[in-house]
Amino acid sequence: MSSDRIKIVWIYPDLLSTYGDQGNTIVLERRAALRGIPTETVTLRSDEPVPADGDIYLLGGGEDRPQILAAQRLLGDGGLARAVQSGAVVFGVCAGYQILGHEFGGEEGQPVRGLGLLDIRSGRGEQRAVGEIAGDVAAELNVPRITGFENHQGATQLGPNARPFAKVLHGIGNGDGFEGAYAGHVLGTYMHGPALVRNPGLADLLLRWAVGGDLQPIDDSWAGRLREERLAAVLG
Repeated sequence: MSSDRIKIVWIYPDLLSTYGDQGNTIVLERRAALRGIPTETVTLRSDEPVPADGDIYLLGGGEDRPQILAAQRLLGDGGLARAVQSGAVVFGVCAGYQILGHEFGGEEGQPVRGLGLLDIRSGRGEQRAVGEIAGDVAAELNVPRITGFENHQGATQLGPNARPFAKVLHGIGNGDGFEGAYAGHVLGTYMHGPALVRNPGLADLLLRWAVGGDLQPIDDSWAGRLREERLAAVLG
């Protein structure tokens, strides 16, 4: 956090907001406010330059053509890459997750260049993943078991410089038994839901990264009950 507030940048909702991923922005604002941390949210359309001074950048889901266009514009702009070099937090969901990698599958399955901010490569899997997903998060991230909704036909392979975000307990995720990937303060996932609404612990991870330290505890009992109900319905 470079000032007295967290600057949240919601990237290209005109291209990447298919499944209500704006909810991720709202949850970050709310959970910061409950701790007395001011936020500033910038909603960035695809014809606008990406500011390099943000603290948290959010990319949502999108269809094939908007995903390709978003990747091309982000590559040409360069602002997000500069922000990552400065230590910014980036959270990508589904198409946004794939864009963060070296390449992803286009409309006809052809490889499309990504941003290379995560050491991953994505293409088309053999089956479409639609439905609930749950998983156990990598222990070092200190995030409770995750729950979300996936709708994609992507298959993602991690390179040596990326680590799996979670081990899949139910669902498909990357297609290799794991879900999502992260490196440094860049994290991607196939989970919608929106992901941070259903997993406040994940929202707090992004906030901890942004402020560079621990957060004040808040009462999460209601959110915990809802999350446990969802997990119980999926995992039994």
